[in-house]
Amino acid sequence: MTTLLTSRPTAGAREWAALAVLMLPVLLVSVDNTALSFALPAVSQALRPTGAQLLWIVDVYALVLAGLLIPMGSLGDRVGRRRLLLVGGTGFALVSAATAFAPTAELLVAGRAAMGLFGAMLMPATLSLLRNIFLDARQRRIAVAVWAAGFSGGAALGPIVGGFLLNHFWWGSVFLMAVPVLVPLLVLGPLLIPESRDPRPGPVDVPSVVLAMLAMTPVVYGIKALTASGRLFDGLLATAFGVLFGVLFARRQAVLATPMLDLGLFRERGFTGGVAVNVLGNVGLYGFLFMLTQYLQLVVGLDPMTAGLTMVPGLVLTVLAGFAAVRAVARVAPRTVIVTGMLLSAAGFLGVALADLAAGPVVVLAAFCLVGAGIGLAETLSNDLILAAAPPHKAGAASAISETGYEVGAVAGTAVLGGLLTAFYQHHLDLPRALDTGAAAAAHETLGAAVGIADEAGALGPAVREAAFAAFTAGMHWTAVVMAVVGVLAALTVARVLRPATR
Repeated sequence: MTTLLTSRPTAGAREWAALAVLMLPVLLVSVDNTALSFALPAVSQALRPTGAQLLWIVDVYALVLAGLLIPMGSLGDRVGRRRLLLVGGTGFALVSAATAFAPTAELLVAGRAAMGLFGAMLMPATLSLLRNIFLDARQRRIAVAVWAAGFSGGAALGPIVGGFLLNHFWWGSVFLMAVPVLVPLLVLGPLLIPESRDPRPGPVDVPSVVLAMLAMTPVVYGIKALTASGRLFDGLLATAFGVLFGVLFARRQAVLATPMLDLGLFRERGFTGGVAVNVLGNVGLYGFLFMLTQYLQLVVGLDPMTAGLTMVPGLVLTVLAGFAAVRAVARVAPRTVIVTGMLLSAAGFLGVALADLAAGPVVVLAAFCLVGAGIGLAETLSNDLILAAAPPHKAGAASAISETGYEVGAVAGTAVLGGLLTAFYQHHLDLPRALDTGAAAAAHETLGAAVGIADEAGALGPAVREAAFAAFTAGMHWTAVVMAVVGVLAALTVARVLRPATR
């Protein structure tokens, strides 16, 4: 039986139990992303990917997912959000298990792309189902805080579970976590989660689906070409190509009787500001994770499990800050809480820029706590603003935009900040002249490759390792400076967007 909307204004035990089940795919995706970050050094040494391939291993999942989120959110509104959730969960588990045994970097990239396809079915469904299950504004805000905490909680759990697996098994074991997590979803989901869909959805517009993907993919490729490879012409051309198709997508939505994406949502300050916060917040978080995981394991020398445990306080603070935001908004405007969170994140990057990274990780981990707390404050309320701006029957499309903001931020965080870090590392790397040319070229690709070369370089090993560490920490300093400046400018921009409308 299909239930379009619950008639009760307040949620009961069944609804809160449904929320618990919906947290399973949220935790899964978050655990997977964080665990993969910790597996990157092992992947670098096992598969020897190039610097570009290493970034693609991280980014291709978010790239495919971001391109399909809007189409999948709209599809969920049409065919049923619960149905799409269960199909996505099944596919994600199967593909994750296969990806765990990828023998080459190319096949690992392909597996991550397939995971992005099914992940695009999961994430809009979870948030849009919350919009239709929790009709009371206060309960919805709490549910969204729990949903956001699921991301942070998964990020906290990922390093611990992933670190344990990496200490005892090969890098592919981090992908096998998907299978046991999704079994309860597939069993309990049909029993507890009510089906919901748009009662008058209209037909699926295939050209809009194609245009959405053509808008997202070239833009992210262009960012990679500009930052990781320094190919200015290729990067600008790809970005312009994506922008062109983005304009065509927007024009088509404006003339369709039943558009895939209602552009009128962007006239709402809360909706537009919330999407901006999701993008900018995840740029900072995932960029920080990209450099922090490598710094802790390769520079400081911690094993994956220990490195994961040292990051838990920052990730737990992200969860606590999310619930604190729900309480704070009862006393102050959401705009004030969100901007405060963004400024906290900027302060965290400033701490990295000023820290003596060679002295140890204490200051960097404290800075990560600031970044996590700031993002927890900002993104809990940003998601609630997005959902509140959309009517329940359009929750899938609105949730897809929210998730697109998350994933674009994740891609940009890894591609832009990761690319900047790689460029700074390569620029500052000064290897011993006696090192073999081929080994020197490999060491220039990534820090993980340089550590591997140092282990094989005999008497030159200590000098290679010292040069690589110095170059990487210099790259961290300059990347943090850039992000601190961007964070302050972003906070000022969001403060302007979310200012009360004047009559």
